[in-house]
Amino acid sequence: MSINFIPPKTVEVPDIQFKRRIDLHADKTALIVIDMQNDFVKEGGSLVVPSASDTIPKIQRQLQKARDAGVQIIYTQDTQIPGDPEFDVWPEHCLKDSWGWEIIEELSPQEGDLVCPKNRYDGFYGTWMEHFLTRIWKLENVFITGTVSNICVLHTAASAGLRWLHVVAAADGMSALTDFEQALTLHQIATLYGGEVATSVDHIHFT
Repeated sequence: MSINFIPPKTVEVPDIQFKRRIDLHADKTALIVIDMQNDFVKEGGSLVVPSASDTIPKIQRQLQKARDAGVQIIYTQDTQIPGDPEFDVWPEHCLKDSWGWEIIEELSPQEGDLVCPKNRYDGFYGTWMEHFLTRIWKLENVFITGTVSNICVLHTAASAGLRWLHVVAAADGMSALTDFEQALTLHQIATLYGGEVATSVDHIHFT
């Protein structure tokens, strides 16, 4: 027996419990910047998320606040090679050592930041992120920013939550292709993964 599901043309968005202020202990927190690379953010990139450019100044502010507070900084960097099976799903993108693969200049990693090249959506899969977060640094919180909200941001948030890390996100610190996908990501983080979300990165503070 088969069941055919036809989704409605309009979907009611569940309430998202936004926090007006979120305080994170600096010595127990990492700020993660997901895939802010030229191919996803800059004009001429092969898979540009139009709203990603709007998040740049917000992420810049949080990076500066995090560095001033001594928070660990992690970047994920989508890294592909020619012929990768992912190109059956998406156009060719983020080929290693290409312009599109590079992290955007405005958010360039600094000395001491951890850069995690990754081949799949999940920033934990096949990378050294978990090793540093939980074994070396022994952290408890991850504040996730970047793109694309319902793909690499959400898969990374899920992996963090499944490892009992406390996940935090801000709506204006991440970008999606549609409002639905943005709302989906925020709702999943705030409910399924037991995290906290804010409307603005300015509502998240390091203490």
